[in-house]
Amino acid sequence: MTAVKAADVDRFIARPDPRQPIVLIYGPDAGLAHERAEALAKASVDDVNDPFAFVRIEGDELAGNPSRLVEEAHTVPLFGGRRAVLVKAGSRNIAPAVEMVVAQPSNECRVIIEAGDLRKTAPLRALCEKAKTAATLPCYLDNAQAIGNLIDEEMRAAGLTLAADARAVLAALLGGDRLASRNELRKLALYAQGKERVELADVRAVVSDASEQELDGVLDAAFAGKTGDVETEFGRARAGGSAASAIVSAAIRQAANLHKMKLAADSGDSIEFAMKRGTPPVHFSREKIVGDALRAWSQPRLLRAMEQLADASLEARRQPALAEAIAQRTLLSIAVAARRRET
Repeated sequence: MTAVKAADVDRFIARPDPRQPIVLIYGPDAGLAHERAEALAKASVDDVNDPFAFVRIEGDELAGNPSRLVEEAHTVPLFGGRRAVLVKAGSRNIAPAVEMVVAQPSNECRVIIEAGDLRKTAPLRALCEKAKTAATLPCYLDNAQAIGNLIDEEMRAAGLTLAADARAVLAALLGGDRLASRNELRKLALYAQGKERVELADVRAVVSDASEQELDGVLDAAFAGKTGDVETEFGRARAGGSAASAIVSAAIRQAANLHKMKLAADSGDSIEFAMKRGTPPVHFSREKIVGDALRAWSQPRLLRAMEQLADASLEARRQPALAEAIAQRTLLSIAVAARRRET
């Protein structure tokens, strides 16, 4: 068996075993699997931006051309050095392609496979767990200790401390998806710029999801690209008492939730199933419009949308008199981007 225990996964990524050049990273926490796959890629090559040293392959491409993976694994880098291939498993079976590289592993290239939640009997997981040249790294949902470590890591990086009551509430609000949790913490750090300590009021203003159902209309319109409805729904939200800053914060959480569902869909889940597994699950009355949003946005574009919204949140705090205009303009920009469906 080559399955790495969950407690030892980070240690393996920091110092990968050269005797196991094939690594399967999988589990129910899609955000954590993605984060670890990217970290392992950076640990495996000198420069992930060098196309001769690092190659990304969509798993569905391998289903029709299984020999491509072993060919990539044995390609000699043009300028020498280490090489890695990152495969993002999709909805199609790529076990035959992985079986070929298991039979002919390369000591000069690390093959990293990022997958979703795989049953023990899944062909890809069973294959990698049996192979001596492969390691399997499970990614389970963060427990209390892992959430605490993540909070400490992000707050330390931002030069911030946390009030005890703020930390307790923050820890209770995080978990379920590592990437979503990290995005929430970075959003909180942006909100708290200029302070030395994060207080409970800061956490409640940025991270908690109270009264967000009242904002579903404007958020859904923005991310589904319904530019004509954004202004109307924004006006209703404001008339209902929602502050402009609260609307932007809710939009950041919406983007993070969409990103989590998109990760699941890109890992092989249907969009409908991904919505049912959302945190919280998407209400049946919103399934169509949220499904439209998931089809319109890619993972990278959702990350960029979160950055845009975080910038807007900071700008609105700096210029409170213009907060409403900043929030409305940003949501309209999000809606226009959704309609373009760019890559």
